[in-house]
Amino acid sequence: MANNIDPKQLTGLLQAVSRKIGIPAEQLRSELEAGKFDSAIAAMDKKDAARFRQAVKDPKMVEKMMSTPQAMALYKKLSGK
Repeated sequence: MANNIDPKQLTGLLQAVSRKIGIPAEQLRSELEAGKFDSAIAAMDKKDAARFRQAVKDPKMVEKMMSTPQAMALYKKLSGK
């Protein structure tokens, strides 16, 4: 996982996504840390999954996306903050 993401925020985001897609947060974390996105992608529609696969090929793009106001707003909405 990216080193510049606050661990508290990351945990909150993982928990929110976990609830949304029905996968235990620790399983999701393990898969993501191993570079596997199978469980997360399985919960997406095909078009979004294709975009996601393309985006994660470039770590700088992922970092850029996670720092956008929209990503921060989504995190707040999903985490209930």
